[in-house]
Amino acid sequence: MKKLIAANWKMNKTVKESVSFIKELKKLVGNVKNAEIVICPPFTSLHEIKKIIKNARIKTGAQNMHFEDAGAFTGEISPLMIKEAGCEYVIVGHSERREIFNENDFLINKKIIAALKHGLKPILCIGENLEQKNQGKTKNVIENQLKNCLKNIDKNEILKITIAYEPIWAISKGDPSHRAATAEDAEEGHKFIRGVVEKMFGGDILKYTRIIYGGSMKPENAKELLAMPNIDGGLVGNASLNAKSFAEIVKSAD
Repeated sequence: MKKLIAANWKMNKTVKESVSFIKELKKLVGNVKNAEIVICPPFTSLHEIKKIIKNARIKTGAQNMHFEDAGAFTGEISPLMIKEAGCEYVIVGHSERREIFNENDFLINKKIIAALKHGLKPILCIGENLEQKNQGKTKNVIENQLKNCLKNIDKNEILKITIAYEPIWAISKGDPSHRAATAEDAEEGHKFIRGVVEKMFGGDILKYTRIIYGGSMKPENAKELLAMPNIDGGLVGNASLNAKSFAEIVKSAD
């Protein structure tokens, strides 16, 4: 199973900037064969990016979606629209969606079910914040999120879902003085998640379950993180906004 390196640009890059980035990235990762590369840009850039990466080993994903196919939901994007734009992946349950927009596990579960219905591959984000970590609630939080978000998902469907462990306390948000979690911290979280997945779905699917790290992966720590036995890739935020920086992380997974 290839490592998955996904770029989450969040609310960054105009269409012009996105096109420039992708053209540069294509050249930088042209020889990469053993890593799956996914770019999750703003919705406005999806169509243009898809045209540029037509013959490249780069896939696209959306940063969010609504669970309904259509309707009176001003400002929302449906799974049908995302699919038509050429997306293979969609991020659901990102910590910023949970914290800023008050998305809960029940809503995230509905989004996952809708994404799967339309042939999209969800990247489910889970993880604890600093307060929960300090109170020793990390394992409870992670287990509850998994059970709630993956409710009514069967064995065949879990194989299409990537789980992104996103310890919120470890995310730098672009702060250069911030210290990310150690590789051992990240590995411990991934190992626990794998254990919960095994309890929920059985051990036979574990070797096909991809769990990636979403807690500030950078060129400086990517190789060490990706060498850990239970880390199958990365969901990259700030470091994905620069083509050279992101390409370095991708090459660490190759």
